[in-house]
Amino acid sequence: MAFIRVRGFKIFKDRHGRSRCYHRATGHKIDLKRCPLGSAEFFAECEKVSALALAMKAKQPKAGTLGALVAYYLNHEHFRSRSERTRADYQKQVKFLAPILDVPVPEIDTPLIVAIHDKASQKRGWRQANMLRTLLSEVFRFCKPAGLIEENYAKAVIAKPRPANRPRANRPWEIEELLFVLANAPPQIAAAVALMANTGLDPSDALRLRCDAVVDGVIWVGRGKTGEPVAIPVPERLQAALECAPKHDAITLLASTMGEPWTYNGFSTVWDRWKRQQAKDGHLSGDLTLKGLRHTMATVLREAGADLRQIADLLGQKTESMASWYSRDAQLSARNGEAMRVYDNEIERRTKTVKPKPKSV
Repeated sequence: MAFIRVRGFKIFKDRHGRSRCYHRATGHKIDLKRCPLGSAEFFAECEKVSALALAMKAKQPKAGTLGALVAYYLNHEHFRSRSERTRADYQKQVKFLAPILDVPVPEIDTPLIVAIHDKASQKRGWRQANMLRTLLSEVFRFCKPAGLIEENYAKAVIAKPRPANRPRANRPWEIEELLFVLANAPPQIAAAVALMANTGLDPSDALRLRCDAVVDGVIWVGRGKTGEPVAIPVPERLQAALECAPKHDAITLLASTMGEPWTYNGFSTVWDRWKRQQAKDGHLSGDLTLKGLRHTMATVLREAGADLRQIADLLGQKTESMASWYSRDAQLSARNGEAMRVYDNEIERRTKTVKPKPKSV
């Protein structure tokens, strides 16, 4: 049989004398048992693989364009080390940029980024526009040392302000609201709210917290968004709430009615459905959010006299500025152990003066 050559493919015999065929560019293997070498099926498969490779190549950003800069950052270790939520948010911004990814690097300057920022604000709102600005700033920041761009042209772009008439997101809960939820919510919801309220964990971190993360009365966990390690002593109030929750065999501390670990979307759906009914009946405000429990802890601690470093350590924040952000509604050191005692004592003091609302029928 004559030796067969196909452009772009490597055809050879292995050490056992069996014929092999691979696409050089992608490494895709042609199954020679299904498509015998030299047959019509073989050449059809080669055409298919070649066409697929060309299509994939066409999707790759052109060198010297905004798309190439974005691709460089998305393959950078810094992007891969971000939290899953942050990576997903950045990918949404990349999709928005898709129509202009072919813009040549020499044409990129601050006025162009300002125009892109303004367009994003008009079409998607101030928050998404600022997220886009953050992504571009990160892209330029990491591409500059690599010699791919001269300056970080997003650095001087002014962030869009939050609309003055927009309701505050994730406001702290009132103690009365927290007590009502703990007393009237289904056991699975009450246990989750108790965990978030008494640890300051993000909802996603609290829902995936494993049982083995609790050692000798202390929760050891790394915050999902920042990766910052946190050690949180478990107060008696939280321990009692968890003991009242239905027993289950899930590996997580919290579980659904089926005894399985919660997904974030699953719990959010159950919580929103119950909250809306309570709001309809006049027992709760409709603007309560699970994330607001994190702000509640920071606010109570600050009002009770805890310093920003204590609050930052307990919330898993690297900087005191974020502790100030979470506790910005406050009117106004053996770190976490002391902070937890301050928080627990303050809640105890407040609950003695508040009578829970009667359970809804």
